[in-house]
Amino acid sequence: MPATLVIRSSAIHAAGCYTTTPIRKGARIVEYDGPRITKDVADERYADRFVTYLFGVGDRNTVIDGFGAAMFINHSCDPNCETQEIDERVFVVAIRNIAAGEELTYEYNLYDSDEEDQPCYCGAPVCRGTMFSEEEIRRRKRIAARTAKVGRA
Repeated sequence: MPATLVIRSSAIHAAGCYTTTPIRKGARIVEYDGPRITKDVADERYADRFVTYLFGVGDRNTVIDGFGAAMFINHSCDPNCETQEIDERVFVVAIRNIAAGEELTYEYNLYDSDEEDQPCYCGAPVCRGTMFSEEEIRRRKRIAARTAKVGRA
């Protein structure tokens, strides 16, 4: 039986996506769907917007401009879901059994942001404090170290 999802207020961020039925580990819950656009078009379209529902796919020059329940799934550093990309389609999949009433979450692993910071408000005991991916955090540290080195020269 497919999960029944509802959108309602979330302690993590504004609105969240919740299941009203139990979901078993490994179940494909929902597809992150919407129009596919280039990253350049998305940057133009959302230049003055604080909130976006973009999801990078493929070579990451293409993004899905989110539409539907999946766009309301919030980030958590201790998620109950993960995303899986199959042929440039993105599915949200349970990484553990999820009880009815739980908010669905996955790690956003943000990258390539013009923002200096992407704070996390998940409240998990293991919260990293950011929605950036570990790779993006390392990349930004390398850039900061190079900039500091040039500044001292």
